[in-house]
Amino acid sequence: MEIVKEKWSSTVNTVTIGATKEDGGTRSHRTVVGGMSALPFLSFEGSIPHRPAFALEVLDRVPEDYPEALRRVYGDVIESPGRWAEMCVQKFGADLISLRLLSTHPDEGDTGPEEAVKAVRSVIDSTGAPVIVIGSGMAEKDNAVMPAVSRAARGEACLLGAAVQENYRTLVASALEDGHSVIAESPIDINIAKQLNIMMHEMGLPLDRIVMYPTTGALGYGLEYAYSIMERSRIAALSGDGILGVPMICYAGAESWKVKESRTENASWGDRFLRGVAWEVSTAGAFLHAGSDILILYHPEALSVVKGMASSLSQA
Repeated sequence: MEIVKEKWSSTVNTVTIGATKEDGGTRSHRTVVGGMSALPFLSFEGSIPHRPAFALEVLDRVPEDYPEALRRVYGDVIESPGRWAEMCVQKFGADLISLRLLSTHPDEGDTGPEEAVKAVRSVIDSTGAPVIVIGSGMAEKDNAVMPAVSRAARGEACLLGAAVQENYRTLVASALEDGHSVIAESPIDINIAKQLNIMMHEMGLPLDRIVMYPTTGALGYGLEYAYSIMERSRIAALSGDGILGVPMICYAGAESWKVKESRTENASWGDRFLRGVAWEVSTAGAFLHAGSDILILYHPEALSVVKGMASSLSQA
């Protein structure tokens, strides 16, 4: 039987995260995502030159409600972003490190630019992996913190987040000045996602330095809707929409470990420590198929399973 093949007219842009010594940075390697001319894992329909990349998330401050299952895995290294990042790369094999500046949030410590820069430099100095840096998500505070973070990481070609429609200019300007790429966050709306990409591009940020984040949810919490938006975006990109032709990122770990199914003690639901990992794997696996090029995970076991899943599908 002949396999029916889709014919696509366009290709998704590549984005490079991390700068090696030859590029003027200090990273041990670069991570390149995007570049495909086919839907995820359908290599018989087109070229898929780069597999999805996987990051483990490090926090500059661990909240009191940080899941016990994760505390057991990481131990006391969670008190030091640099040591934590080193473990994620050396022991667990993360492709990238995602540093979330949680302490800068007004409700989580309200620390300033100096503390944020210290955390960023500790991660950069502790590992050679490319780095993603995510702010507090509060516009006013991010405008004060992220420019300092951008300058401190100048030359390392980091991925900074997140720019939103109401507050993107400061972050984009900093990224342009210091040579970084930017995460464009939109509220599960393909039209807003496209408009934000246009506005960032009009400021002079090349499309090969934009990564989309369509505000995904975990399994059971809006995953189906988020999946459909991601799939529509990727189909539009392959059909010739250059503005949507950028890689996508998903925070599968953060979304999965905040739901009650990953945290609640309920004997009828099974072991909650295994349940959290299973929830993260299920969420991440769905987003792989939807077109996510970068997945940010929390649990090393989830990282191992999902990386294996992507490898197997890439060889199929």
